[in-house]
Amino acid sequence: MGIFSKDIKTMDDLFLHTLQDIYYAENQIVKNLPKMIEKATNRDLAAGLKAHLEETKGQIERLDQVFKKLGEKPQGTDCPAIDGILKEADEIAGNVEDKEVLDAALIGAAQAVEHYEITRYGTLIAWAEQLGRDDAVRLLQTNLNEEKAADKKLTTVAERKGVNRKAAS
Repeated sequence: MGIFSKDIKTMDDLFLHTLQDIYYAENQIVKNLPKMIEKATNRDLAAGLKAHLEETKGQIERLDQVFKKLGEKPQGTDCPAIDGILKEADEIAGNVEDKEVLDAALIGAAQAVEHYEITRYGTLIAWAEQLGRDDAVRLLQTNLNEEKAADKKLTTVAERKGVNRKAAS
């Protein structure tokens, strides 16, 4: 079902489709984060990515709860956006020889993933509120808060922990 599919007739359908989108995305992230962790040479970056991998597993569990509250089976729908972001991250990481530049590239790729998730969760929360799904809002808000915190931690590693400075020198 594409985003402009005739299968989406109501706001509830759109909400469910977007929930399936982020569910797919989170599962793809769990599959791809270990590769990024393996390539990271900065200790703070590797530790942050490992911590976020565990958080992402918890986010999937919360999404499972949202599906249950909707009376739906948890399942994903193909998300070309996250597939593209992850493919690009993998390609860039494979093309960078300098380890310090690689860490900066990994942070940029991870932040692209975080920003995608932040937009999805923000949209889902707004729609859940409109649909009177307060039971889903709380779970989705927790996921959004974790994504924003992960993005902030990545910025800290890039700027305050010196990854960008080392990559530029």
